[in-house]
Amino acid sequence: MRALLPSWSDWAHGVRAPGADLLSGLMVALVALPLALGFGISSGLGAAAGLATAVVAGAVAAVFGGSRFQVSGPTGAMTVVLVPIFHQHGASAVLAVGLLAGLVLVALAVARVGRAVRFMPAPVIEGFTAGIAVVIALQQFPSALGIAHADGEKVWQSAFDAVRQYISAANPVPLVTAAVVAAIVLAGGRLLPKLPFALIAVAGATVAARLFHLDLIPIGAIPSGLQVPTLGFVHLEQLSSLIAPALAVAALAALESLLSATAADAMAVGTRHDPDRELLGQGLANIAAPLFGGVPATGAIARTAVNVRSGARSRLAALTHAVVLAAIVCLAAPLVADIPLAALAGVLLATTARMVETASLAAIARASRGDAAIMAVTFGVTVALDLVTAVAVGVGFAVVLALRSVAKEARLRQVPLELPVDDSDHLVEEHELLHDHIVAYRIEGPLFFAAAHRFLLELAEVSDVHVVILRMSRITALDTTGALVLADAIGKLEHRHITVLMSGLREHHHRRLAAIGALPTGGDERIFEHTPAAIAYARGYLPSTAGRAPE
Repeated sequence: MRALLPSWSDWAHGVRAPGADLLSGLMVALVALPLALGFGISSGLGAAAGLATAVVAGAVAAVFGGSRFQVSGPTGAMTVVLVPIFHQHGASAVLAVGLLAGLVLVALAVARVGRAVRFMPAPVIEGFTAGIAVVIALQQFPSALGIAHADGEKVWQSAFDAVRQYISAANPVPLVTAAVVAAIVLAGGRLLPKLPFALIAVAGATVAARLFHLDLIPIGAIPSGLQVPTLGFVHLEQLSSLIAPALAVAALAALESLLSATAADAMAVGTRHDPDRELLGQGLANIAAPLFGGVPATGAIARTAVNVRSGARSRLAALTHAVVLAAIVCLAAPLVADIPLAALAGVLLATTARMVETASLAAIARASRGDAAIMAVTFGVTVALDLVTAVAVGVGFAVVLALRSVAKEARLRQVPLELPVDDSDHLVEEHELLHDHIVAYRIEGPLFFAAAHRFLLELAEVSDVHVVILRMSRITALDTTGALVLADAIGKLEHRHITVLMSGLREHHHRRLAAIGALPTGGDERIFEHTPAAIAYARGYLPSTAGRAPE
């Protein structure tokens, strides 16, 4: 447990040189503010609930999480899961689900489940990151085009609707504002990376909007304080019905947070998050947020990306983001109410342009067609559907291709007698055995479900022989399907009165074949430790069987 808890080393750098983290936290807070308001409203619990989540969960996850750059809060993906819970069970149920999900995440952290994310294929991560960049860009279309409301369940649908509305009544001011802010952030970041150009651009756009009365949609009124629904009372019967939704929320929070932290590692240099600590941080955040009326939270890829690209150097930036949001809610709500949404959209558009590492994408695309296909599929599903489905599809596709590649390594080959003499392979003896209608086959590689049926077809077609020796020492893996297929092939050979012998069978493979009944007729009598013993047995056995006609 000690390894999962915070230490001074997490904060030492930020405390010694806090400037970059403080500025980055301020910038992330400005970006997070409208998102927290919107996701709170979308969840059904209201804008104040979204702010409570961003403040409480953001602070707790920053302290206890496993990533230096992760910024946590309410997200769109989580909102999709919460809406049905709110409609079916009410606001108290949403809070209870968040608390239960937090307990599940803590349990997963203690069980060290988080390290499983390290086995995520690189093409999936790169495809997911590129897809998320496009999703974040599409989310900015309504604000960048000055559209107050855009319809559509998916981000690409709402983006398309925003474009349709814009064409019918074009207002160039929001689009120009977003483009100018994005250009300032990108160009300034290249020329003078230490200056907070995102904050400068947002402040400039806000002042220009006030001075010149530009037709821009502002963030608007912000709730003061955190007067939100309390956890309330949930009946025991209702609590039992919330277990399944809580598990779904926990799974989504774990997956989204770990992927966001992984993407942050890819955007930064020389960093690596602790996945188990990240699960603990998210679990504690989801336990704390409902106590203040907050909805379930996850690591937020958009805010995390802004944090990294704004120059954050430690977790102090994420904590600062939560503190600034709390200060805005309690003290400075009127000051930020006039910030144009188009300006924040410009910041996020610039962030998406810097999220995608084109060199990594090109390298994976060149590596192999399979990796390129995995990356493309993950990217497409992320944009078209959602990140959870995308990861599931991408990993599934990667597993299928990996199994296909491994299956190709499995071989059934007749011993190549024409090769030079090799005493270890006993080729001299086997060459002489051809005249006695004895043949040896070597099975190499994994004999499992993805490759086994080829062996059935090849082995069962053996003809013009009286004895088949199966050399089993080079089988690297054997599953139940492989054992059953081997048993079928042996049965077909023996039905044609072809004697089957085995040599070099490993002990654990022997146990599996024996349990399934996949050993040759006669059992251990026809299983030999070395091939020469099998050959001697075959020579002694042939005189009594060679003259017998098959049935």
